[in-house]
Amino acid sequence: MAFHKKEEFSSKEQSLAAFAKAISHPARIAILNVLAKKNECICGEIVDILPLAQSTVSQHLKELKSAGLINGTIDGPRSCYCINWKAFEKFNHEFNSLFDMLKTKNEKACC
Repeated sequence: MAFHKKEEFSSKEQSLAAFAKAISHPARIAILNVLAKKNECICGEIVDILPLAQSTVSQHLKELKSAGLINGTIDGPRSCYCINWKAFEKFNHEFNSLFDMLKTKNEKACC
């Protein structure tokens, strides 16, 4: 039987991995680009802009929302979404810290 070893890693490592997983699909990057360009909450337009079925877009929105990268509200059949900039600032800082730390540890070229 396999055991899940996720809890063996720090909460920061788990958080960064969850963020990376959330943005690892090109459709999710496209959704974030659409939301960023509009710079306001978008209701239903995402499906009209992307070459994807409504159900597929909904699934990607669900993943982004679960990761905390977007905020969304559902009002009957309408759903409105916008980027959670505080979450992006947090991950931007954490990724920059990670890259800086990795670079510092590897200043002596090994290859």
